[in-house]
Amino acid sequence: MTDVTELPIEQKIARSKKQMMWFAIASLVMMFAGLTSAYVVSSSRRDWVDIEMPSEFFYSTGVILLSSLTLWLAKSLIKKGDKGAAMIFTAITFVLGTAFVVMQFMGFNSIIEMGYRFTGAASNVNASFIYVIVVAHLAHIVAGLIALTVMTVQTLRGKYTKENLLGFELGSIFWHFVDVLWIYLLLFLVFAKDIF
Repeated sequence: MTDVTELPIEQKIARSKKQMMWFAIASLVMMFAGLTSAYVVSSSRRDWVDIEMPSEFFYSTGVILLSSLTLWLAKSLIKKGDKGAAMIFTAITFVLGTAFVVMQFMGFNSIIEMGYRFTGAASNVNASFIYVIVVAHLAHIVAGLIALTVMTVQTLRGKYTKENLLGFELGSIFWHFVDVLWIYLLLFLVFAKDIF
């Protein structure tokens, strides 16, 4: 096993940046664990109303899964030296991520059409939790879209190579995390009422 102190400075920097990314992800996991725990505790209230998840949330799940695939392909293409195709797949990932956001807002619109609001007389605790959980996730998707923009530009500029993938890897880790996080949140919102 290699002693960390013997590693070249570039490897030490890369290692510390990846560790910081994992610490950030761990803090996000705790935040969403807190939100979903509060959801479970609140679901025992007498004024709790079960809300059917809109179909747009399910369609958006397919879109975000596809975006993870296209980003994985982009990374594979960079490793093979095909920067042009990698840039195209990174841009496609950005487009799919944007489509995910649009579909989430369409899902919000469907919830409003069902008669539930975030606040006011037409609001209820469950609807408010759904809005808060999904909007908190969307905020991280927007951060991921910013990262994808940077990754696309840097790929276009030829910054990433097989030997220099750190920025792309960090962006990919975050993007795949928010994808997995959405799948967890959707499954939680669909099945929590049956489990708890």
